[in-house]
Amino acid sequence: MATKVLIVDDEENIVFSLSFLLKKEGFQIETAYNGNEAIEKYKKFKPDVILLDVMMPQLDGYQTAKKLRSLDIFSATHIIFLTAKGTIQDKQKGYISGADDYIVKPFENQQILEKIREIPT
Repeated sequence: MATKVLIVDDEENIVFSLSFLLKKEGFQIETAYNGNEAIEKYKKFKPDVILLDVMMPQLDGYQTAKKLRSLDIFSATHIIFLTAKGTIQDKQKGYISGADDYIVKPFENQQILEKIREIPT
């Protein structure tokens, strides 16, 4: 069964390019453009991996990650922050919020693929 990836970013071009890349590699994809939509998609889609931006309207990525983790504390879903916020404090806040990994934009496509492929499903 294909790895299920939920892409959450308010920038349409990033969602489009990541969706294209990951579908081409055989991953099953769902997308969301804000934290509230991400939570709804998570409940229905049950992704293996969530690629989550930090700076979004409504709920930011940190708030979204905390809510996702509180929904199912035993979830094996990996949350990877994919964001322009790259300070040590940003990364610490990401991990405290529930991230399993943290990638700073701009990123290399290969870096994303490697991170997803190393996650057991």
